[in-house]
Amino acid sequence: MLGAIIGDIVGSRFEWNNIKTKEFELFSRDCSFTDDSVMTIAVGKALMASGGDYGNLGGEAVKAMRELGQAYPNSGYGGMFKRWLFSPDPKPYGSYGNGAAMRVSACGLAAKGLDEAKLLSRLVTEVTHDHPEGIKGAEATAVSVFLAREGWDKKAIERHVMENYYPLGFTLDSIRSAYTFRVSCQGSVPQALVAFFESLGFEDAIRGAIAIGGDSDTLAAIAGGVAGAYYGIPGDLAQRARGFLDARLAKIVDDFALAFPAGKRA
Repeated sequence: MLGAIIGDIVGSRFEWNNIKTKEFELFSRDCSFTDDSVMTIAVGKALMASGGDYGNLGGEAVKAMRELGQAYPNSGYGGMFKRWLFSPDPKPYGSYGNGAAMRVSACGLAAKGLDEAKLLSRLVTEVTHDHPEGIKGAEATAVSVFLAREGWDKKAIERHVMENYYPLGFTLDSIRSAYTFRVSCQGSVPQALVAFFESLGFEDAIRGAIAIGGDSDTLAAIAGGVAGAYYGIPGDLAQRARGFLDARLAKIVDDFALAFPAGKRA
């Protein structure tokens, strides 16, 4: 979960000021957490509140997302999602936006098996993004996190993604010059996953995702979530990112790490 948060924070200053190179200062005073971090943390909170009984996870996700979303109302939510946050009767609204994928890394960390990773992803996604492409983008992300955490090598994870979700078949260099801002899962998740597959380490995955331009914080959040599960997160980067979170959000991150320790599960 912290991997996605770091990606969001690092990518935040490039969302509307794209960069096409990996050569940039990782953290700066212009960085901040955005809706990607708030909703990632909300999903983690919902998973903990479910207490392992995921029959109520959808309801817990609605509760946690609305609670934290309303507490941080100016974090950059899309228009439809923000209306959902403040609606007296929140219902799914057919979205296939990449917000479905940027918030689900905690599902891959909490799941006890591949099928459960898919289930948890669906339960926290369909409360808003119930379009098939939204559900697919979230599942591809959560499954990639789960497989990375379980110790699959990158080539095996890539094959699984290509066989079950997206054809891929491109490199970041081949799309960099033409790639522009895209908010759909199908226009963001494959690119973010390729940033992970091409990466040499956790930080490199985030830099690669940002360096194609586009929706930089969300691309880096998706790539960072998978990369954090695969490589682990350098302590200095974790500490620096925590400095951007307030006490309330940081406590949920810490509580989640205690509830679902990183590493392979029996």
